Amino acid sequence: MNLQTLIDKKDAAAKYMIDEITYICNTFEKRGPGDYGEKQACEYAAEQMKEYGCDRVYVEPFKENPNSFLGWIYITITCCFIALAAYFFVPVVSVIAIAIGLVLCVLQFGLYKKAVDKLFKEKTGHNAAGFKKPTGEVKRRIIFNGHPDGAWEWPFKYKFTYLGFDIHMFVCFIGAFYTLGIAIAKLAGALNDDLAKTLGLVALVFVPFWFGLYFMWNEKRIVDGANDNLSGCYIGMAILKMLKDEGIEFENTEIGVVLTGSEEAGLRGAKAWAGKHAKEFEDVPTFVFSYDTIAQSEQLMVNYRDLNATVKVDKDVSDLFMEACAELDIPVKKGFVPPLGGATDSAAFAQAGMRATGITALNHALPDFYHTRLDTPDALNADCLAKCFAASVKALEMFDNGAKQ
Repeated sequence: MNLQTLIDKKDAAAKYMIDEITYICNTFEKRGPGDYGEKQACEYAAEQMKEYGCDRVYVEPFKENPNSFLGWIYITITCCFIALAAYFFVPVVSVIAIAIGLVLCVLQFGLYKKAVDKLFKEKTGHNAAGFKKPTGEVKRRIIFNGHPDGAWEWPFKYKFTYLGFDIHMFVCFIGAFYTLGIAIAKLAGALNDDLAKTLGLVALVFVPFWFGLYFMWNEKRIVDGANDNLSGCYIGMAILKMLKDEGIEFENTEIGVVLTGSEEAGLRGAKAWAGKHAKEFEDVPTFVFSYDTIAQSEQLMVNYRDLNATVKVDKDVSDLFMEACAELDIPVKKGFVPPLGGATDSAAFAQAGMRATGITALNHALPDFYHTRLDTPDALNADCLAKCFAASVKALEMFDNGAKQ
């Protein structure tokens, strides 16, 4: 199959994406993880999938405790305050408290485990999926993925930019490890009373920084999420629409678009969807391209490792996108989601045994719009959307022609 006609219409595809994203942001309720707006966006996309020729379409609920993903911060910071107070009287409690706080951090954010989920309110999130069968036997399948939910705003980042936000987080971590270190030293008898008291008083410097973390995220303000991540959702949607408009049918390649909710709550939608459906797609080679924040052309990247660099994704799927970009002379980087960088939904698919990769276009020195009220349709980048669309269509063409299988 030759899809050059679609690639040539990449600017029209970008306009379609911007128009649809603008409509969703301006029409529906805010799309927080597990909120009604997330469901609205999924239902709207599902109707479009039917219009664009998908013969199997569904919107599917899943249970989650979304506030746990950042709610662990309350517990960890409280542990830090307990540790500092206990240092002067019972240093062993100080060590235990810091250890509990750091373990929660690693489990809940570092590995996206459900360590404290049950302590938070349960909600119902939603996923949407649509599949378009080929005219003949299904011999291969490609799935385009994005997450339709928006993030809770990070007020410190909005007020102090990425640098201020980063410094704040760094100082908080330093404070936790400093308190742990002096508590261990005091327990080991390495400090005399005067030095132990002085070092403990020094730790008070970290108190305002720790207190600030209680307000690191605002549960009541959900950002528009135009870039993060309706941009990722509408790469696949644009492909479906353009195929429909051009009357293009594949003979043996099934096309799927899967929108997984509540990524901002720890990949909860993708984990739920992959946990339920991954086995269904073992019949033929199935590639998953997961898009997240397609916003900065110079930062277009294929992430070969995900989830704070702990999850290895599929090399062939990753290489295919790299090769598609090379064919079109579109600059692209080979990279990974670094430690403390979070994750994309590709990690959940990979953990479920699916062949997936994550595509991002976002500087890790996070731009001002990221997780703030500035992530509106006005912040969308038509050039970046067009290039990512073109590369994705080229990857689809190469896959349909037998590449990497």
